[in-house]
Amino acid sequence: MSVRVGAARIRVADVVAVARNGDCVELHADARARVAAARAVVLRLAQGDTAIYGVNSALGANTGQRLLAADLADYQLRAIRARAVGAGERYDRSSVRAMMLARVAGMAAGGSGVSPEVLDALVALLNHGIHPAVPRHGSIGVADLPQLSHLALPLVGEGEAECEGVVMPGAEALRHAGLRPVALGPKDGLALISANAATVGRAALVIDEGLALAAAWRSAVALSLEAFRANLSPLDPRALEARPAAGQVEFGYQLRSLLAGSALFEEGAARRVQDPLSFRVVAQVHGALQSALAHAVEQVEVELNSAAESPLVVTNDELMLSNGNFHVPALALAFDTAAMAFALTSSLAAQRVIRFMSPAFTDLPLQLTTHGPAHSGFATIQKTLTALWSEIRLHANPGCLDFFPVSEGAEDHATMALGTVEKLAGLLERVRYMIAVELLVAAQAIDLRGLAHDRLGSGARAAYDLVREKAGALDTDRPLGPDIDAIAGSVAAGRFAVSPPSG
Repeated sequence: MSVRVGAARIRVADVVAVARNGDCVELHADARARVAAARAVVLRLAQGDTAIYGVNSALGANTGQRLLAADLADYQLRAIRARAVGAGERYDRSSVRAMMLARVAGMAAGGSGVSPEVLDALVALLNHGIHPAVPRHGSIGVADLPQLSHLALPLVGEGEAECEGVVMPGAEALRHAGLRPVALGPKDGLALISANAATVGRAALVIDEGLALAAAWRSAVALSLEAFRANLSPLDPRALEARPAAGQVEFGYQLRSLLAGSALFEEGAARRVQDPLSFRVVAQVHGALQSALAHAVEQVEVELNSAAESPLVVTNDELMLSNGNFHVPALALAFDTAAMAFALTSSLAAQRVIRFMSPAFTDLPLQLTTHGPAHSGFATIQKTLTALWSEIRLHANPGCLDFFPVSEGAEDHATMALGTVEKLAGLLERVRYMIAVELLVAAQAIDLRGLAHDRLGSGARAAYDLVREKAGALDTDRPLGPDIDAIAGSVAAGRFAVSPPSG
């Protein structure tokens, strides 16, 4: 399988296919024509008298300082080396592949002025399974200069790269794949590194995971409503459509679909006239989450399909424009918002689980155990739940406001975009375990009620069966940590991510 760049719009799903499934990448003829035309403009203007940032004048705090004509190509190599200042743990293979595709897509849009040979070399590196060693720390969101510099080094036979599970010097990795180092010309180094491809690639993978977890949480909510014997009047279409807030109607219909066939829809089935808010407002809160995730997807795909270059090559007018299109505050805000939306759903889930411990709310035994005070049942799982909520809350703090000026004050604003993406990734890791806790507790309540299998809605029934594949009902006290881990593994594998029709 392959993803063709330069013809149709690149989607998050395309990034996932290349990054996780190992699909190859090919350049469409239209993209090749755009790149060649833009390159011709760069080569003409590089020899002119007009100062062009990063082409014939220096970068960063040296902006405006002219470069010698004989030094234009060597300067591009030095620019990469000087900005390879990333530190810390290396990104995994899938993340690096996502970054590489994001940069290929950006350069194929035709605004970078990169030489066709350099773009082809990056595609070849990706398709031959040569994955540069890219450290996690260093980007402030004013282009991912440190990460992309490390990404570029193996192209010129430097740095390090992973090949078939082994990290080796970049030159050795090229030889292993039968490739040669590429020679850089004017603007080639800047084209490779002055972009947000590390952020965009990672963002595509993280938001894909977020969407899957949101789908898994729908299944968990459906199972909780069954286990609580909740009043479903808040999911009545007349109530949902009376206030069509973002995502609310869609989520309400999705949940009704998961509950299709449930005895809860029968008249008089609800135990209470009105349930606690953690059960009653799931459509409002989860709808807002799904709306936030959809907006984040939109922002990622804007970046995947844009020529966010500075200077930007405008081929038709044969000029290059300095601009601010490398700045991605909309993406950073979208990921901060998604993190806060997940925190809202997490607080709701924590309250649902805690309500299940109380006979006053459930008409079930205290702490969901039939053995009385001599057994703890699910009492101490509340500690894990609270710890997860605390860490989720910490990761939900906005990250796009934390910056200060660098480069002699020339870069006096930053989005910290990669940080907002990684912050959401850390939050999602905790969310997986919170979903697992809710599923485990709801399944126990189902068993204690003695609910017949055919009385559950189809989606809730499927979720219950998946839980019981990994963890049996709790009778006498036993360690529940392994059960949580096992169910979280199934959540991570997408087994609970049922996507019913929206209505």
